[in-house]
Amino acid sequence: MPDFLPVSRRDMDARGWTQCDFVYVIGDAYVDHPSFGHAIISRVLEDAGYKVGILSQPDWKDPASVTALGEPRLGFLVSGGNMDSMVNHYSVSKKHRQTDAFTPGGVMGKRPDYAVTVYCNLIRRTYKKTPIIIGGIEASLRRLAHYDYWSDKLKRSILLDAQADLLLYGMGERSIVEVAEALNDGMDIHDVTYIDGTVFRVREPDPNLPCLRLPDYASLAADPRKYAESFYLQYCNTDPFSARRLLEPYGEHEFVVQNPPQKPLSQAEMDRIYALPYCRTYHPSYEKRGGVPAISEVRFSLASNRGCFGACSFCALTFHQGRIIQTRSHESLLHEAEAMTHEKDFKGYIHDVGGPTANFRQPACKKQLTKGACPNRQCLFPEPCKNMIADHSDYVALLRKLRKLPGVKKVFIRSGIRFDYLLADRSETFFRELVRYHISGQLKVAPEHVSDHVLEKMGKPRHAVYLRFLEKYKKINEQEHMKQFVVPYLMSSHPGCTLRDAVTLAEYLRDTGHEPEQVQDFYPTPSTLSTVMYYTGLDPRTMEKVYVPKNPHEKAMQRALMQYRSPANYALVKEALVKAGRTDLIGFTPQCLIRPYPPKTDRPAREKKDAPKAQSAPRAQKAPERRGKRK
Repeated sequence: MPDFLPVSRRDMDARGWTQCDFVYVIGDAYVDHPSFGHAIISRVLEDAGYKVGILSQPDWKDPASVTALGEPRLGFLVSGGNMDSMVNHYSVSKKHRQTDAFTPGGVMGKRPDYAVTVYCNLIRRTYKKTPIIIGGIEASLRRLAHYDYWSDKLKRSILLDAQADLLLYGMGERSIVEVAEALNDGMDIHDVTYIDGTVFRVREPDPNLPCLRLPDYASLAADPRKYAESFYLQYCNTDPFSARRLLEPYGEHEFVVQNPPQKPLSQAEMDRIYALPYCRTYHPSYEKRGGVPAISEVRFSLASNRGCFGACSFCALTFHQGRIIQTRSHESLLHEAEAMTHEKDFKGYIHDVGGPTANFRQPACKKQLTKGACPNRQCLFPEPCKNMIADHSDYVALLRKLRKLPGVKKVFIRSGIRFDYLLADRSETFFRELVRYHISGQLKVAPEHVSDHVLEKMGKPRHAVYLRFLEKYKKINEQEHMKQFVVPYLMSSHPGCTLRDAVTLAEYLRDTGHEPEQVQDFYPTPSTLSTVMYYTGLDPRTMEKVYVPKNPHEKAMQRALMQYRSPANYALVKEALVKAGRTDLIGFTPQCLIRPYPPKTDRPAREKKDAPKAQSAPRAQKAPERRGKRK
């Protein structure tokens, strides 16, 4: 049986260690499962021959907490966790969340705001010269100047505020080993400037090092238009084959340099990473505190791919994992699934076989394998590229093998399905088998909106494409003698969405009979196109002005329109309809959203008796959901 990596001096003594090569400081609980970034990086380093200790959720109010494992021989590794710490802590309304799924017992408050920066500054108080290397989603998406929604200002590269020496962006398996080898060979951390997938700082730029120079930070902070232009340059330089080295000035004698991204991992490399000796659960010390809730979503799931060429404007995947799909072999996935069947809590259900987008199992086109993704064109948006290969045959073959494993009753697909990619496949085989075998009553998809000009800002397909998908889904269900629903993810207050657009969405909900139990407001997270639109009022792709609903009251009205049947929302809905010039929707006809007078407070919400039976499930039972999976 594999053992957990040391979390205390006692554990180090048990292994005969006097010193760790690396101490990994993380904002999450220690979960040794390949769905957790710290587990992968620590096991990759262990496999390369390095001693790694885990320091989970140290007390940021106590400087001594970061000394628990002593000074590492080569350096500290610091990550905020599987989520950006600010997204983890706060809702879009900036209200503090009540629970943290990545902390034992779901307890909130065990990590600080801006965790990477706080941890690094804490380390630097005690260890003045020890190398500090930061990574993970929080560092990756804040690697250059970025808009910070919670402080409502443009912030510097996290590398500077954290006082770190090196930043690894993306997934980082190959780059972390290269960094470790350089340090182990005696190289000074400040000379490690040549590794793909890293960001470093210098006092003076190397004139022999060709760089694309971005506007300086002072200019970005003073002029949102310059920031929009700068971000789009970054956005177009995320491909590992074509990206140029970027240089961002912070005055006359401080520069941040971003090297091109790490090259995609081969299938053999992916297989090797996922075959490392993970314990596949949380550290046993958490058992008495109720365990770590986040493990329940992934324990019996299979990560089959990485990367996404979907181009959703509000998603940071392009910035983090890139657009080129990387996959594991069937053999690797079958081996992991077979091992699952022997775990005592396995009930016969594989919860997911997917990734950022479940039905992407190969690069979008053959060109990407040698020349990379197009820097100024998208694979699916606004229309599927004629060079894109829409083929689910490999995914179908994999799923068939998984279904046949002894002990497996059902294989679900719960991570996102791109319905436009599904429709682009001339074969219906996967669509039929998806309906027949891989959902349970309802399929969650993410059209996000119904207004085409809003969808254009989102980087999503036109509404007609979604309607075509629904029609085909219904037809296949009928042919298979099944009655299953679609549950759409919808978003309010995205840049470009006006009150009239929100009313149009409400009308669609009226016509389909769908009553969303939860509503998602647009959340401006670091380093997405949509966040740049929110901050600057400009579309970085075209530099055209974009309407941005920022006023909290207007956002409340847009959200209320999506749940217009709730009596609690009556006043907001009426105000929205009046302001949008749609008083025709106030009345007694079936087309009206509300009546001219408010409902009695002691009367339950009226039933929508005249609504047609929906393709989407009205008040469908809520299924388990993986946070952040919207396709």
